[in-house]
Amino acid sequence: MNRKAGLIGILLVSTLLGAVGQLMFKYAFVDKPMLVPYFSIAVIAYLASTVFYFYVLSRVHLSWAYSIGGLSYIFTVLLAAFVLMEYVPLLRWIGVVVITIGVIVIGFS
Repeated sequence: MNRKAGLIGILLVSTLLGAVGQLMFKYAFVDKPMLVPYFSIAVIAYLASTVFYFYVLSRVHLSWAYSIGGLSYIFTVLLAAFVLMEYVPLLRWIGVVVITIGVIVIGFS
């Protein structure tokens, strides 16, 4: 595995953990009896996400790493739609596709 592919993989994990953190924050504040466990998981997910992001950031240009971080929006929309069963309008899905294309283009640059 080449270096760039490994860093992209770590960034994918980082952004996915950020999205999972968002999901857990949502659960924490909707399901009040489970506030502490969900909130704790959210904070741990964010902490792990940040540690991975700092690792990548110490090895690549900020403009590249931050742009790949746009995947967090995509992951969050997917989790909201398929886990929380939230309605996502067509225009937002079009935005997700545009962001995905942008992240792919930046990833290969």
